[in-house]
Amino acid sequence: MGIVGGLVPSPLHLIALAQVALGRWPRAIGIILGPPLIIDGALLAATLFFYSYIPHGIAHYVAYVGGVTLLSLASYALLQMRSKSQEELAASTPLTLASVTAASLAELSAPGTWIYWMTVAGPILAEGRVVGYWHVVPFFAGGLIGYYGAAVLSVWLLAWGASLHRHFRRYLFLAANILLLVLGISYLIRAAGIRL
Repeated sequence: MGIVGGLVPSPLHLIALAQVALGRWPRAIGIILGPPLIIDGALLAATLFFYSYIPHGIAHYVAYVGGVTLLSLASYALLQMRSKSQEELAASTPLTLASVTAASLAELSAPGTWIYWMTVAGPILAEGRVVGYWHVVPFFAGGLIGYYGAAVLSVWLLAWGASLHRHFRRYLFLAANILLLVLGISYLIRAAGIRL
């Protein structure tokens, strides 16, 4: 389950891919690992302590927030890209920090995140409360290892593929931001159709 999550493009994957296009591998790895750990830690605590109080239809509503956030992030990045060269974009740290924050919020408001925590992780944590939390640790540890391993591997493979052809590398930043737009639209479409 974690491997699939790590391979599916997320806003943070696309921001990391844009950082790779700008030659910032350490920052890309930090983006792939840091914010998801914080998000998952917060959702783990919320699910552990408040699972019975969280409305099960919440994914429907937060998906709208995620879609709008992604559309705003991608539009802003594409507008900035039109007015700056790749060198100016590489020197633009406020855009990167804002992008990571917005992508993290979009990740938090992704419908899949809430569906996972409400329908899969919540019942497993409830089982852990009964039989002992050490019983469910392997599930969560395996999910984390699979997710982060697959996330780093997928970004590396995309960057490696782009490095094979210099022409592709030049358009990697543009492609990542266009994919953010598509992902935002897909969040809105799924939000309109989600019925839990």
